[in-house]
Amino acid sequence: MVLLALLIAALARGGGHGPGRSSTATGAGAQRTAGPRLSAIQQQALTERAENNAIDRVLAYTPAITHGADRGNEVALTFDDGPGPYTERLVEVLNRLHVKATFFAIGEEERYFSGGTLLELRSGDVVGDHTETHPMMASLSRHDQHEELFEQIARIELLGGPRPRLFRPPYGSFNATTFEQLHAMHLLMVLWSTDTADYTLPGVRAIVERALAGAHPGAIILMHDAGGNRAETIAALPAIIAGLRKRGLRPVTIPRLMLDDPPPPGLPIPTSLAGD
Repeated sequence: MVLLALLIAALARGGGHGPGRSSTATGAGAQRTAGPRLSAIQQQALTERAENNAIDRVLAYTPAITHGADRGNEVALTFDDGPGPYTERLVEVLNRLHVKATFFAIGEEERYFSGGTLLELRSGDVVGDHTETHPMMASLSRHDQHEELFEQIARIELLGGPRPRLFRPPYGSFNATTFEQLHAMHLLMVLWSTDTADYTLPGVRAIVERALAGAHPGAIILMHDAGGNRAETIAALPAIIAGLRKRGLRPVTIPRLMLDDPPPPGLPIPTSLAGD
C-alpha cells in the first residue's frame, strides 16, 4: 500500500504541470530544435525573404543607390555584362574564397553562356537585371525600356532563378521613364561607389589598387565578368578579397548589404552617369 501510494504521488507530480507550463516547455524545445531542423533550402528561403523585405524598405524611400551606410563592415562586390566565357572561372574563384557577389546579367547572353548564371545561382550569388541587349536606356521609348527589363527577368526565371529585384543600367544611362518602369517592376537601381575600370584591361595590380582604394564600409565595387577578356579581373580577386579582409571588411551581396547596412533616407537621388 505504501509503495502504491508513492507511485500515485509520483505520477501526480509528473502530470501536475498546468497547461501553460507544459506548453511553454514544448515551445522552448521546439525553438531549440527549429534551427537545426531547417533544410538548406528552407534556410535559403528565409534569407531571401528577409533580403527582399530589406530591398522593399529601401525602395520605400529611394529608387536608386550608390552605396550602403558606413556603420558596418560590409562591402559589395558586383560584376556586370555576363554571363560570358570567363564567368564560371570567376565564380569558382569566389567559391574557393567563400565569397558571394552580385552579378548583373545581360539577357541575350544567356543563350550562349547560361552555365555561368546557373553556377552563380547554385553558389548563392545574386543575379540582377542588366537589360536584355545592353542599350543606353535613356535613348529608348517607354515600351522599349519595359521590354529590355522584362525580357531579362523572364530569362532568369526560366533558368530557375528567383525574379531579379536589382537593376544596373548599362553605361549608367537612365531617365525618368526608367524610374517609372523600375517602380512598376519593384526593381531597385544599383549604381556604384567605386569603378575599377577593369574593362580597360589596366593590369592586375591596377585593378587591385583601384578596388582597395575605394573600399570602405558600405562601398559598392564595380567589376566585370564578361564583355571582353576578364583574366585580369579573375587574377585580381584573391588580392582584392585578402585586402578587404585585412582591413576588417566583409564582401557581401547587395541584398545582404541592404539588410545589414542600408543607405540612410534623405540622400539625393543619383543622376544619369551617361550625361543624358
